[in-house]
Amino acid sequence: MELIHVKGNTYYIKNATNIGVYKVDENQVYLIDSGNDKDSGRKICKLMEEHGFFIVGVISTHSNADHVGGNRIIQQRTGAKIFASSLETCFIEHPILESTFLYGGYPFQDLKNKFLCAKESVVDLDVLPDGLEVISLKGHFLDMIGVKTSDNVYFLADSLFSEETIFKYHLFFIYDVREFLNTLNMLEELDGDFYIPSHASMTNNIKPLIEINRKKVYEIMEVIFRFCEEKTFEEILKAVFDYYHLSMNVNQYVLVGSTIKSYLAYLCDEQRIIYKFKDYRMVWEKIDVKKEGF
Repeated sequence: MELIHVKGNTYYIKNATNIGVYKVDENQVYLIDSGNDKDSGRKICKLMEEHGFFIVGVISTHSNADHVGGNRIIQQRTGAKIFASSLETCFIEHPILESTFLYGGYPFQDLKNKFLCAKESVVDLDVLPDGLEVISLKGHFLDMIGVKTSDNVYFLADSLFSEETIFKYHLFFIYDVREFLNTLNMLEELDGDFYIPSHASMTNNIKPLIEINRKKVYEIMEVIFRFCEEKTFEEILKAVFDYYHLSMNVNQYVLVGSTIKSYLAYLCDEQRIIYKFKDYRMVWEKIDVKKEGF
């Protein structure tokens, strides 16, 4: 892990999941997310100690395990208070909900792994200190937030993914397609000095990355629409995995599967596809095959 000074009181830890650091005085800092597990939490604590910083708070942008996995050990070691939006709080304090939500039923043991089910921590902070401002970044997860610092630096959580990630994996997790697109539109209007997504490099210009994310969403939408020919969800899932040459495992099954269901919901609400029941199966089919583009 490496602590990088961005501007003023704003720093970040370059990591698989980038971690924001904001100084509220000479020695005390707030973190923005905490990494994916207890090892990440330990490394963050050690890095802060090396720089003479003491962690007094953690802002959890959302409840995915790679963003809150270090919460528990950081809270245990430092007594740091944790801030999150109300919906995300439920999942942070009761991590089994994420595996349950993704699977759609009681999760079997393999779905309780650290990538889907972080250790619980207590959300006990209602108000952020001066210098930090919450921004809504709905779409990727239930009620994700970002943070703007007094140095005009925006931490953007998972509202954007790197070009490398997009072209390697194609499908990135989306809970609400409409809100994800709305958030991309909102991001275009921001006037920050620097932008730090959780899974992309810091930049002073996010517009190219916004467009890459947007184009991929519409591409996936078109691909899924094309496969809606009286097919069940499972058949569409297989077709999408075949199309993008993806590998299947239990995590991919629930994460990509949930995302495809979100695309189907969006297309249904847009009156581009309908569902019906055939031989006790729910199947999806196009409504208007002549209408082109999204």
